[in-house]
Amino acid sequence: MTAPRVVVAGGHSAGHIEPTMNFADALRRLEPTAEITALGTVHGLDTTLIPARGYPLELVPPVPLPRELNRALLQTPGKLRDSVLAAGAVLDRVRAEVVVGFGGYVAAPAYVAARRRGLPIVVHEANARPGVANRLAARMTTHVFTASPGVRLAHATAIGIPLRPAITGLDRPALRDAARQRFGLRSDGPVLMVTGGSQGAKAINAAVSGAAAALRAAGVQVLHITGPQHVVEMPASNPTDPADPPYVVLPYVDEMQYAYAAADFAICRSGAMTCAELAAVGLPAAYVPLPLRGGEQRLNAEPVVAAGGALLVDNAGLDPAWIETTLIPVLTDHGRIAAMSARASAAGALDADVVLARHVLTVVAERR
Repeated sequence: MTAPRVVVAGGHSAGHIEPTMNFADALRRLEPTAEITALGTVHGLDTTLIPARGYPLELVPPVPLPRELNRALLQTPGKLRDSVLAAGAVLDRVRAEVVVGFGGYVAAPAYVAARRRGLPIVVHEANARPGVANRLAARMTTHVFTASPGVRLAHATAIGIPLRPAITGLDRPALRDAARQRFGLRSDGPVLMVTGGSQGAKAINAAVSGAAAALRAAGVQVLHITGPQHVVEMPASNPTDPADPPYVVLPYVDEMQYAYAAADFAICRSGAMTCAELAAVGLPAAYVPLPLRGGEQRLNAEPVVAAGGALLVDNAGLDPAWIETTLIPVLTDHGRIAAMSARASAAGALDADVVLARHVLTVVAERR
């Protein structure tokens, strides 16, 4: 097979870019000669994250789409024109054979440009509630894939979310001691990982740090990733006192597989990538959905919660008292954590990147 020429469109946010790049990596593993070009914009994380993964980036004007089919959407065609022309110029220049879209600001122009050229379109939707771009694209193609079976999208096949091999191949027990040593945690005793995502979450930070004394009294160690813009304050711990477990605070962790390996439980937001990664590594969690966008994050967490691999707590209900009365009894119950870990793993998907890459290669082969 001669080198397949693939254009990927999934820009602006990390939630779109990460699965896009993970798919691209899988495609290159299966077909090292593949020529992959990414579409992006200057307004998101595209110019930072995509070149760092080694892929050429072509910029097109962003077109934020309203999330509902309303009057604002009717005004969008005029705004789309320049973006569609720019995306089409890229497709022509690289002689694209297929467009693979993951939603976001650049996906809709790419889909329209591809359709005008008769190019096959492959769609992946990571969220439980599809965005407008992918809802429109699902009417243009039958090659549609989703994170879970409950996603309402035409022609959809559920495969999970493309993840990095560092996550899907993670052996948490084998890496546990080294990971804990990396963060200054003790090898014994439960570890709670706290994160609000790449930017942090004020409500999660406040609730957990406010329960620091209770967590220590229960023998729970904490790995608290605050986000780069957040600071938490708490009484200093005594690392030489076996009755005073470490409470480690970091602004950011670059290689999250080590944090996952060090932890027994997590408390975090329920973005699609977070839910997918924790399920893939079998790390049970208390999910605190972001109380925006119509409860989309709650929908992301519901499958693993229903499977018994996670807890769900509303942002408004999260406070130090909830940590003390609800979470600490779980953290100190080794049998319950082990059972939740197994159930989380059963809800995870490890091969979505390869499944999607193989399908795209098949689409290219059938078109030739």
